[in-house]
Amino acid sequence: QVHLMESGGGSVPAGGSLRLSCTVSGFTFDDSDMGWYREAPGNECELVGKIRTDGVIEYGDAVKGRFTISQDKAKNTVYLQMNNLKPEDTAVYYCGSPPMSDCVAGTRVGSWGQGTQVTVTS
Repeated sequence: QVHLMESGGGSVPAGGSLRLSCTVSGFTFDDSDMGWYREAPGNECELVGKIRTDGVIEYGDAVKGRFTISQDKAKNTVYLQMNNLKPEDTAVYYCGSPPMSDCVAGTRVGSWGQGTQVTVTS
């Protein structure tokens, strides 16, 4: 059974930092890509970044140079380090493993955790 659990969200002023964690069970990072996604109120889901099974990491244009994805296979945990946060980064952040979980036509489909709220104040 696939299970994902995000943590680490909070409220920070613009320019601040947060580190999100996503612990998974039911599958391994050797077999599955992992992605971080976010969903702001009234907005479609957005891929923040993804780490592939071969270790290649891709980021969305909005977060390049500010966010960093890493993973600890021994802990079954993937991280999202977010620096220089902006008010437009405010959203609920989710981790997912495509194709089990993905943004399709702006909507999250598949298996997801409960998400973690990130609020950036100006």
